[in-house]
Amino acid sequence: QVQLVESGGGSVQAGDSLRLACAVSGRTFESGDMNWYRQAPGKEREYVARIMWSDGGQGYTLYRPSVKGRFTVSVDNVRNTVYLQMDDLSPDDTAVYFCNTDEYWGQGTQVTVSS
Repeated sequence: QVQLVESGGGSVQAGDSLRLACAVSGRTFESGDMNWYRQAPGKEREYVARIMWSDGGQGYTLYRPSVKGRFTVSVDNVRNTVYLQMDDLSPDDTAVYFCNTDEYWGQGTQVTVSS
């Protein structure tokens, strides 16, 4: 059974950084893809970033325009974990962040950014 577990959320000030982690179990990790989504209070869930990798490499990444240049998604094939490094955070980044692959979703981790 595939399981995704996010961690790394917290409360920070504008301009700070956080690194979210999505630990994956129940599937091989030499190749795959992972999406990050977020959902702010009262808003729909929105796509944030995506990474696709194969043969144990880092792969190809995509970002929504508002986070490009501030967020970086990467994969650790040894730890079976996908990371979302978030720099220069703003209050608009406040949301619950989820990782997703195929039909599997993590439980989410809260990120709160105060001005």
